[in-house]
Amino acid sequence: MTPHQTRLVRESFALVKPIATQAAALFYDKLFERDPTLMPMFRGDMAQQGARLMQMIEAAVALLGRPAQLDETLMRLGERHVGYGVMAAHYPTVGAALLDTLAAGLGDEFTAETREAWATLYSHVAETMLRGAMHAGAMAEA
Repeated sequence: MTPHQTRLVRESFALVKPIATQAAALFYDKLFERDPTLMPMFRGDMAQQGARLMQMIEAAVALLGRPAQLDETLMRLGERHVGYGVMAAHYPTVGAALLDTLAAGLGDEFTAETREAWATLYSHVAETMLRGAMHAGAMAEA
């Protein structure tokens, strides 16, 4: 990511933080709307799941200036997600749901440039998590 993209992600995430609970709920609504077959993967308290999601995003945003630490964190996250049943095919769906959520939550503040910055970040997140998943074992392709 460029320094400008990093700034856009940080600034826009600062706008999301005050509405984190609602943003997390909206994310899961959008995710399950895109792929209802993912619903059984989430058996616990969705409010807690949403809080963990927002913490993970906040941590990733905080580590943007420390790529080695970010990648190490993402690799471990990818390894853990194998155990949850996450498959490679799920990553694009999650990314699309994330961008949809940011667009809905940020409205006019979610410019095309900000969308591109988040898409770049998510692409890196997904690629690195997939490397972690592959490291952990066999990641299903479908």
